Amino acid sequence: MTQNEGARERKYSIVLYSDDSSVRDAVIGALGNRVASDMAEHVIHQFATAAALRLFVDSKKPESESPIDLFILDGEAVPEGGLGMARQLKDEVFHCPPVMVITGRKEDAWLAAWSRAEANVLHPIDPFTMAHTVADLLRSHTVATTA
Repeated sequence: MTQNEGARERKYSIVLYSDDSSVRDAVIGALGNRVASDMAEHVIHQFATAAALRLFVDSKKPESESPIDLFILDGEAVPEGGLGMARQLKDEVFHCPPVMVITGRKEDAWLAAWSRAEANVLHPIDPFTMAHTVADLLRSHTVATTA
């Protein structure tokens, strides 16, 4: 068995943060059970508060059997936005997995860059764009960690 085959057997672990349940539902609906036919299924851990997300991240060990593969953060979340959370994760999580932020306007792309997110998608959620972007991020992260 090659490393890539082993990586495909494990479900991807995606962390989703938004205070808005309709945003979380839209993301989950867009991603389905797997984002591409050639990729493993995924599990989504949903968080409505930044405090709960931090507790979850702090509980994960680098050698964990189910490491976090991707963060999806709502830049419009209140009271603590996903853009600030993205920057904090990049500063504080050793070998931080890729981060995708969801912003309200095309003009907010500079904020996504400031947050050090690897990708940015817009509200309202376009299922095709969301799934394609997530697949690209998971593939690049898997290649980087198994190389």
